[in-house]
Amino acid sequence: MEPYKLPGPKAKALIKRDSAVISPSYPRGVPFVMDHGKGTEVWDVDGNRFLDFAAGIAVVSTGHSHPKVVKAIQEQAEKFIHISSDFYHEKWIALAEKLDEIAPFGEEAQSFMTNSGTEAVETAIKLARYHSGRTNFIGFTGAFHGRTMGAVTFTASKTTYHRGFYPLMNGVVHAPFPNPYRPILERRSGEDYGETVVRYIDEEIFGHIVPADEVAGILVESIQGEGGYIVPPPGFFPALRELCDKNNILLIADEVQSGMGRTGKWWAIEHFDVEPDIITAAKGIASGMPLGACIARDSVMDWPRGSHGNTFGGNPLCCAAALATIDLIENEYLENAATVGQYTLDALSEIMPRHPSIGDVRGIGLMIGVEFVKDRKSKVPADELCNRVVDLAFERGLILLSCGKSVIRIAPPLNISQAEVDEGLKIFEEALSLAEKEVK
Repeated sequence: MEPYKLPGPKAKALIKRDSAVISPSYPRGVPFVMDHGKGTEVWDVDGNRFLDFAAGIAVVSTGHSHPKVVKAIQEQAEKFIHISSDFYHEKWIALAEKLDEIAPFGEEAQSFMTNSGTEAVETAIKLARYHSGRTNFIGFTGAFHGRTMGAVTFTASKTTYHRGFYPLMNGVVHAPFPNPYRPILERRSGEDYGETVVRYIDEEIFGHIVPADEVAGILVESIQGEGGYIVPPPGFFPALRELCDKNNILLIADEVQSGMGRTGKWWAIEHFDVEPDIITAAKGIASGMPLGACIARDSVMDWPRGSHGNTFGGNPLCCAAALATIDLIENEYLENAATVGQYTLDALSEIMPRHPSIGDVRGIGLMIGVEFVKDRKSKVPADELCNRVVDLAFERGLILLSCGKSVIRIAPPLNISQAEVDEGLKIFEEALSLAEKEVK
């Protein structure tokens, strides 16, 4: 298709205004200035239509401005917008009851509502320290858990997130995340690579760096997001759960990006038949309203009154949006994420043989990564090619985001149709073909 001339005049003017008053720290990508959206479709201020395969970084789970979510927000806004966490309101309680119902562990759950994913992670860190009486943690290379000081200590996907901010929080040791496409540890006979990584933690980290009985928790993304949409091998979480049980360590699953139905189950960790002790949620929980949650086993969330709190936690507008979102996911989009996600993976598998620059296609549900390499034998990341695909796709009406060193993530709204997948992947392949000719 003929590319748009981007940015258009209205977008240009707004980007200029933005540069004068907004912090330059934001990692802006393509020059998209949004005007409105509906479902998977979005329009910029110059009237150009795009398909959104990023969903606001996996946030607008029910699509842009779903009528049921909008109505829930409007109805709540007419009653009251804020009361603070010093008091009570029904929707806050109802949301916590629903999270208890869908929590990925058999024990009853309690929730602490937050404003974001990073705040949910900070809550989990504090709770783990309080409950266990221990101070140390294990994190993973390639991880992204947020940018506040505690969460960013665990984040290890780019040095940009750490540069200029040392010293970080004490007490975090990183292990390699089990990336089946790029293993760095030597496997023993009969092990899958996930089991190898857990053995490394047990033998090397607990054996040489930090005693296991001083570790409060292991914080891990169920599917690694910013690090490259990496699905761990099947043996990883069962072995990790066993290690935590053996040493009385809390298993904390970060489900900020992978949760809320994105993988076709409520939580990605459910695909591995393992129950964590704490999970963190945000992004897709309220279809774009700023809300997160730290959800823990009842026996773990044992801290006393006043030990943790916030002003906006349990905000009534956000809770109303979350309840509508969960209802839509449960009754319509959970199944759609699974079926359309598999359809997308199958379509990408058909595209892959035509493009040797695609080294790997992976994912579960609508959390899909396409990794680009200079050649499939060396697996050298093709970051320049990856970035060019994003730009060329944008010019043709498709919004994509990259992650890892050279991975494009496909994480559209959970209500995307197969027809929209077909339209988007047609643009994706056209952009890839052009990029392969340009970037050698």
